[in-house]
Amino acid sequence: MFELGVCYYPEQWPEHMWQQDAQRMVELGLSWVRVGEFAWSLLEEEEGVFDWAWLDRAVDILGTAGLKVVMCTPSAAPPKWLVDQHPDILPVAADGQVRKFGARRHYCFSSDVYREHAVRIAAEYAKRYGANPFVQAWQIDNEYGDHDTIHSYSENAKKAFQRWLAVRYQTIEALNEAWGTAFWSMKYNRFDQVELPNGLVEEPSPTHLLDYQRFASDEVVRFNRAQVDVVRKYAPGRPVTHNFMGHNVDFDHYKVGDDLDFASWDSYPMGALVHSGMDDQEKARLLRTGMPDQPAFNNDLYRRIGQGRAWIMEQQPGPVNWAEHNQSPHDGMVRLWTWLAFAHGIDVVCYFRWRQSRFAQEQFHAGLLLPNDDADQAYYEVAQVAKEMAVLPSGIADRAPARVALVLDYASRWAAGSLPQGADYSSARNMMNWYQALSARGVDVDIVGPQDDMAAYDLVILPDVILEDGDLAEKLALSKAKIYLSARTGSKTQNMHIPDHLPPGEFARLVNVKVKRVESLPDYCGDHIELDGQNYPVGNWRECIESDEAILARFKSDHRDQSPALVGNDKCWYGAANFSGALLDVLVDKLLLWAGVPAVQLNADVRITQRGELHFAFNFGDRMAEIDVPAEAEILLGQAKVAPRDLVIWRI
Repeated sequence: MFELGVCYYPEQWPEHMWQQDAQRMVELGLSWVRVGEFAWSLLEEEEGVFDWAWLDRAVDILGTAGLKVVMCTPSAAPPKWLVDQHPDILPVAADGQVRKFGARRHYCFSSDVYREHAVRIAAEYAKRYGANPFVQAWQIDNEYGDHDTIHSYSENAKKAFQRWLAVRYQTIEALNEAWGTAFWSMKYNRFDQVELPNGLVEEPSPTHLLDYQRFASDEVVRFNRAQVDVVRKYAPGRPVTHNFMGHNVDFDHYKVGDDLDFASWDSYPMGALVHSGMDDQEKARLLRTGMPDQPAFNNDLYRRIGQGRAWIMEQQPGPVNWAEHNQSPHDGMVRLWTWLAFAHGIDVVCYFRWRQSRFAQEQFHAGLLLPNDDADQAYYEVAQVAKEMAVLPSGIADRAPARVALVLDYASRWAAGSLPQGADYSSARNMMNWYQALSARGVDVDIVGPQDDMAAYDLVILPDVILEDGDLAEKLALSKAKIYLSARTGSKTQNMHIPDHLPPGEFARLVNVKVKRVESLPDYCGDHIELDGQNYPVGNWRECIESDEAILARFKSDHRDQSPALVGNDKCWYGAANFSGALLDVLVDKLLLWAGVPAVQLNADVRITQRGELHFAFNFGDRMAEIDVPAEAEILLGQAKVAPRDLVIWRI
C-alpha cells in the first residue's frame, strides 16, 4: 500500500496549533508523521532529568487524529550539557579543528562515551514509546554523513583505528606488507604508532587511506546497530529505519541496511542538480525539474539497501536552503517526484516539512505550509496525489527484478578516491551516466552489491568496481548474464596493490585482457574511438590493453592509432576507456542487443518504468510528449499525450 506522510516539529510551534495541524494533515490525505529527531535537549535538560509530557501530548494528538508516528532517536544533535561534560565526543575535522556545538551532527562515531549516551537516550525513547499504539515505526539518528561527518580525526578515532588495524592484520608485519611501507621509509613497529591519514606533507599510502575509510564505515555500522538493538528490545515488532542521503558514499550502506527493516532516504533533486557535474547549459535546461534519473537511481538503490522495502523520509517540497543556489521546482514537480517514487518501489513518501520555519538555519527551506499557515504550492500537489491514489488497484505488486543490474561497490568508491590518478575522475558520474543511458531506453535497472546474487540477470555492468574480487568474478562467470567491465575494473587488489598478473586481476577469468598502461586525459586530448564506422571523442581515462579477444572498437589518435578500445567474447566485454555521451549511448544499444534486453527510443525528457501490472511514463520536459500506450491498455491516470511535468499510468 502506497502512503504519504510529513516531517513535523511540534516543539517548534505553540501547543495550541498541534490539534489543528494534525487535523489538516489527515484532511490532506497524510497517514504518517515523523517526529523527535532533534528533541534531545528539550526532553532531557540535564542528565537523567526528563520531561516527556509535551512529547506525550504531541504523540497523543497526532495519533488520535488518525496519524501513524515515526519516532526518531535524537542522537544526531547531542545537547550542550553533554558536550560540556564530555568535550571529547566532538568530531575533529581533517585540518585538526574541533567541530563545535551550535548546529547538528557534532559527534565522533568513535567516542565510546557518546555511543553509550546515544544508546541510553534511544533506550529511554523506546521504553517510553515502544508499546505506544500510535508509534508504528522508528528512525535511528538522522542523515549519517551530512556535513562531512563520517570521518573524524579525534584522539578517540585514532585509538579506535589502531585497534581496528590490529584486528584486521593481526601482526604489524602484515600491515607493513599491505600498506607498502617499504616505500618512503614508512615502516611501523607497533600498531600504536599508526596515525590517522590527515595533515601529511603529501598524500598517504592509498592502502592507509582505504583502510581508514573502511574503519570509519565500520564505526557507523557499530553505532547504528547499537541503537537498533536497544529499540528492538523495547519496541518489539516495530520496523526500524535510517534516513540515508542521496549519493553519499562515505560508509557502506549495504552493511547499515542489513540491520534495518526498511531503508529510507532524503530526496532533494534541486540541490542535487546544482551540485552535479553537468555542464551549465544542461543545468539551465533542467534548472527547475532536476535530473530525471537522480531520484529514480536513489529510489532503486535504497530499495536494494532496504532489501526490497524503502521510503522517502524527506521529499523536497520547494526551494531548500543549503545548496549553492536554491531554485524553486516547477509547479507539478512535487507530484511527479511522488509518483516516480511509487513507480520505483517506494512505499511511503514523507514531505519535509509541514510548515516552513520562522527562525534558525532553515528559514528559507520551504514546507507544505508557509510560516503564516497559508498553503504553499506543494500542499496542493500533495492533495492532488492523495486523491489520485484512489485510482490504484488494490494489492499492487512489488517492483519485479530488472533484467539489467549495475554493481555499486562502496569500497571501490573509496579506492578511487584514494588513488584517483586524475582530477576529473568520478565514480559517481560514471555510474550515473550508465543509469541515465539505460533509463533513456526504457530499461529498468537494479542496483546491486558485489555480495548479491547475479544469477537471474541478462546483463550485469560494472561501471567502477576497482577492487578485484574473486568471489564476484566467479559468481559472474557462473551466471547466465552477459557482463560488461568498465575501465579500471579489478585494477587494484583489496590492499590497493597492482594485481600480480596486471589488471583486471581476478576478472581476467571472464575476458582475456591485460592492462599495460593507463592515462588520465583532459577534454582537449583529441583522441577518438571508432565504433561501427563512426568516430567519437574520448577523454578522462584511457588504457593500453593487450588481448587476444575479438576487437569491437579501436582508438584513433596520433601516437597509438588503432589500439583496442573495446574487446570481448560471448560472455564478457571489456572497455578500455570511460565511455560517455553519444559513445556510451551506442555502446548501451549494442550491449542490450547482445544481451537480448528489449529497448525503446524515448523522447530525451521521457522516462518509462513498471511496477507490478502498472506501467508509468513521466514527462520531465517543457513540451507535450506522445507516449505509445498499447491499444488494449487501461489508462488509470493521465493520458497518452502527456503534458509537461506530468505522467500517465496504465495497466494491461
